[in-house]
Order: sequence, then C-alpha cells, then structure tokens
Amino acid sequence: MTPEEEKAHHAETSQPAGDRPEWVPENAGTAFATWVVEGVNRAGTFGAPSAPPRRRQLTIDDYAAGIQARDTTILARAITLIESNAAAHQDLAQQLLARVLPETGRSMRVGITGIPGAGKSTIIEALGCALCEEGHRVAVLAVDPSSTVTGGSILGDKVRMEKLSRQPGAFIRPSPSGGSLGGVARKSREAILLCEAAGYDIVIVETVGVGQNEVTVRSMVDCFLLLSIAGAGDEVQGIKKGVMELADIIVVNKADGDNRLRALGARAELERVLHYLKPATEGWTTPALTASARTGEGVTEFWDKVREFFDVCRKGGMLEERRREQAIAWMHALIREALQAEFYQNAAVRAAVAEIEQAVAAGVKPSLAAAKELLAAAKPP
Repeated sequence: MTPEEEKAHHAETSQPAGDRPEWVPENAGTAFATWVVEGVNRAGTFGAPSAPPRRRQLTIDDYAAGIQARDTTILARAITLIESNAAAHQDLAQQLLARVLPETGRSMRVGITGIPGAGKSTIIEALGCALCEEGHRVAVLAVDPSSTVTGGSILGDKVRMEKLSRQPGAFIRPSPSGGSLGGVARKSREAILLCEAAGYDIVIVETVGVGQNEVTVRSMVDCFLLLSIAGAGDEVQGIKKGVMELADIIVVNKADGDNRLRALGARAELERVLHYLKPATEGWTTPALTASARTGEGVTEFWDKVREFFDVCRKGGMLEERRREQAIAWMHALIREALQAEFYQNAAVRAAVAEIEQAVAAGVKPSLAAAKELLAAAKPP
C-alpha cells in the first residue's frame, strides 16, 4: 500500500460516520476534524421539545386539605384562584371560601399604609422577623401598583423582604392593585380569610401608598397603622381629614441618625393634630410614635401599642362589632361591583355606548344626560 493509500485508509477508518459541514473543503483529509454525527437516542426519535406538563387541576378538597395542612404552595394557588376573573374560577373560589370560613377570624388583622418611600416594606420586614422569632406565623399581603398604561405590576415587595421570606413561619404574597382605588387589591379580603384558615395568627396588609384617599384598607383590617416621615406636612395638612382620621396608630419612621430630631419634631406635631381629631376607634386614643426600620429602634414599642389596641378592643367588644360591619359593607360592595358588570354586559348598553361616548367626547351631550340615557337603555321594556 502506497503512503497516499495508507493515509486515505487511515482517514476513512479514524473519522466517525457522518457528514462534513458545508464549509469544510473537499478532500480536506484529517486537516479538519469537524463532522456532523447522529446524536445518541436514548428515548426514541428526537424531535421538537415537548411542552412542559401542565399542573394538576386542584379540587375543592385539594385546596381545603392543603390550606389546613399549611401548604404554602396550595395557599398561593388558592389566592390566585380568588384573584381570577374567570367565571368558573370565581364559582370555585366562593365554594372554597365557604368551606374554610369556620377556620377564619382568629388572627390579628393589621393594615399598614403611608406615602411612597415611607419605609413600609422595610418596617414590615423588621417587625415580621421579630414576630416569627417569637413563634408567631405572619402573613404579609403586599399590594403593588399596576401600570395605568400596560396594566403590569413589578411585585417587588417580596424582593425587598428578603430576610422575612426566609423565615419558616412567614408567608409573603405580592398582588397587583389592578387599578383598584384605595391602595389594596380587589380580592384582599378573601386573601385574608385564606391566610387565617392556613393558621397565620398575624395578617399584615401593606397598601400601595397613594396619599390621603388610601382608606379602603380600613374596611378590612382591625388595626389601621399610618406610617409617616418627617416633613410630610404641617398641622393644616393633618387636619384636612382623609387617611389620618382613620388611623389607630401613627408611626414616624426613619427616626435615626441626623433625621432623629426631625422625626421627634414631626411626632410632636402629629400629637397636636390628633388632639383635634376624633379617635378612629371608640375607647382608644390614637398615639403618635417614632421608629427606625433600619436600626430596629422603636419597632417593638409600636407593636406593643398594637397589642394594647387589640386588648382594649376585645374587652370593649369593638373588635367583633367592627368585623360584623366590615362583612356587611363588603357584601354591599360586591353587589355594586356585580351590578356594574351586569350593566356593561347588557346588549342594549353595548350597542349604544360607543355612539354616546363619542357624543360626550365631542361636547355634544353632557355626561349626566349620557349616563341617564345608558341607564334607561339597560332597563327592561
């Protein structure tokens, strides 16, 4: 065998069986070691990757058993269920709420609101970690603002509460506001009930933080806490009513370092304002406190005030009365929501609304007259 034949024979026997890539020159020999070879087939023929398996649909019994077993994954899916707008999901959610209702009502429901940047998430994390170390089970329902342009929401509160999220006794659920007024998600009330049924003895609702009109959370919690910072307004700002007259406890946050003296001054100013306001809860005088979520100073003290508030309300019967009133108010709110949805689904309204909207936009028809015309169209003949 000549040297050329020996070289060709060696190339044929030493290279794997397969095809050369298009960019390899002809008669390249062993100068190019790249070959396209068939892969190892371990489970049949290769093809397009299959879609990931869908999660198993849970039944009412699955949801109820998971919540009773304190399974946080099932609890999260149950909250997603009640937040869904699908008709089938809404029916299932109401059945689930009816099932777990006897296990609810045993928690301390605390709402925390305040202007953006007041440190709500930071102080909740400091408080939640301290409570978990005491043996409490803490659920945090954090509501993030939804974009009015895209409808999306960052849901960044769980990222902010990194230490609390690692606590075995904590559950953090961020939810989009979905455009709801009042700084809370539309289904936050039902989420509170599910958390209570899962054994969380403290439920904290953190609102979006939109200003003086953020009052809806008052209608779903027992204790309403307003978080403020130094420089948030003067006495006139305080007596302009709104959220301040609904607060059971006011805390001036960021009372540390160079800001400590300003925070103490803000606290004194709030105390003067509270002197002119009627207490939000009968038999309870709203205090103004200072705290620092960064250093932890004052956090234990203001939670002691929260405990004192619950003791006073339980002894005086205000807690049970407030929850009864809230349940009735929520029923009426749901009626208004259902009537509004039914109104816009009416065939006559859907047929006329576009033309009437154009007339209102063009300034041809007053808004009140247009509204009355649509209401008249919705009435049965």
